[in-house]
Amino acid sequence: MIDPRTVQQFLQFTRLSYTLSGFARHMELERFREDELAKPRHSDPKRLLRYGFKVYSQCDEDGIIHEIFRRIGVGSRTFIEFGVQNGAECNTAMLLLAGWRGLWIESSGADIAQMRRDLASFIQEGRLKVVESRVTAENVNTLFERAGFAGEIDLLSIDIDYNDYWVWKAIDIVKPRVVVIEYNATLRPPLSLVVPYVPAVIWNGTSYFGASLEALVRLGGSKGYRLVGCTISGVNAFFVRDDCCDDRFLEPATAEEHYEPARYFFSAMIAGHPPALGHFLTV
Repeated sequence: MIDPRTVQQFLQFTRLSYTLSGFARHMELERFREDELAKPRHSDPKRLLRYGFKVYSQCDEDGIIHEIFRRIGVGSRTFIEFGVQNGAECNTAMLLLAGWRGLWIESSGADIAQMRRDLASFIQEGRLKVVESRVTAENVNTLFERAGFAGEIDLLSIDIDYNDYWVWKAIDIVKPRVVVIEYNATLRPPLSLVVPYVPAVIWNGTSYFGASLEALVRLGGSKGYRLVGCTISGVNAFFVRDDCCDDRFLEPATAEEHYEPARYFFSAMIAGHPPALGHFLTV
């Protein structure tokens, strides 16, 4: 018969080992990031990568978004993001806590229910609208309009893991000052490639998804946007509307200049306790 105390000691050791292992991974990623930022490529203060940090974003998006708006200024303090899951790890949660208002769209009913429960105070205050829907090129403008969003907004974040390019191309009811959109980092510049548009298709976990950075640069240019940077993880690209750029960002605004390779392991970086979003008091 196994001594229950032995089992308990083993479980405690397992939890400790897991914690230490996670901490070790985090420290290795921190060192990797520091080594990367020490390269001459990142010496120009206009390059955004050095300003990245994580609060509620998957990687360093929170810091890069903060730096972009420090440079161009804040307008209406409004955002739209779709593909947010339960909201605890997305690109606009920090903005919500900073007093912004916005719209989240998510296709998972369970995630929507959790948001309505955990973020009820934000919803009741009118600072957050949550909509349960799958976003397509055909319905995206209608979803925005029904939620009361049209014209200029500060930030649009697109993360649906497959048809991102086609949905951004279709959007015309809002005119964001900044766009954050996922790119396929396995398709390096100068490749300009995008998956064919099929509304019902979802990402299958392979490298076949979305669009290359070059394809998004060309689309952004046609819509009046300039590429200003990418995340260190090679997941998200940041575009700023031409009239907001001036000389605030690193040139040239090309995929070759701003491309970051796929370093998806950076999603393992931790920012303290497991992410959870709730109502904080402003003091």
